[in-house]
Amino acid sequence: MNAMRAEAVKSSRTFTDPIEKHFYDIISLIGEDPEREGLQETPKRIAKMYREIFSGLHEDPAEVLGKTFPAEGTNDIVIVQDIPFYSVCEHHFVPFFGKVHIGYIPNGRIVGLSKFARLVEILARRPQVQERITNQIVDTLEKVIEPVGAIAVVEAEHLCMSMRGVKKPGSKTRTIARRGIFEKDNGVQEERFFRLLEKE
Repeated sequence: MNAMRAEAVKSSRTFTDPIEKHFYDIISLIGEDPEREGLQETPKRIAKMYREIFSGLHEDPAEVLGKTFPAEGTNDIVIVQDIPFYSVCEHHFVPFFGKVHIGYIPNGRIVGLSKFARLVEILARRPQVQERITNQIVDTLEKVIEPVGAIAVVEAEHLCMSMRGVKKPGSKTRTIARRGIFEKDNGVQEERFFRLLEKE
C-alpha cells in the first residue's frame, strides 16, 4: 500500500486507543501494509497487550506487601526462589525473562509468601532494566517490613542480546541487590543464602 492510500484508509478507520493509532503508523513506516489481512487487527492487539504488560506502571508495589503478620519467633532467613517473570527492556522494547530469588531475615514482621510473586509481577510489568528491578525488590521490602536484611537475585535472558546486536541466544545475566545484614556482615549471610539456594 502506498503512503497516500495508507493515509486515506487510516483517516477512515476508528481507533479506540492512541497506541493502536500509533502502531498502525509504525507498521506502515517499516514498509508493511497495515491493511493486509494478517495485520488489520494487529494495532488493536498490540494496544491491548501493552495495556496488560505495562499495567505495573499504575500499581504501587509497596501496597501488595501492605498486610503483614507477626513473625512469631521466626528470625531466621526466609527464601522464596524460582519466581518466574517476564519484563520489557526499556532500551529496545523487547522482552527479557527469567527467575527471581528473594531472601530476607524478619525483624518482627513477615508477609504472605504469595505476595513476593505479586511484587515481582508489578515491578516487571513496566519498561525495565534488570539492575533496577533487582534493587526495587529489596528496596520495597525494606520500606514495608524493615527486615534485618534482604537480598534479591535476578537471572534473565535478554532478547535484545539474543535476537539482535551480538546475537548470543542462551546468554544470561545475573544481578544481585543486598540490604541490611546481607551487606554488613562480610558476606556471611549472603553465602548462606546461596548455599540454601543450591540445596534445592
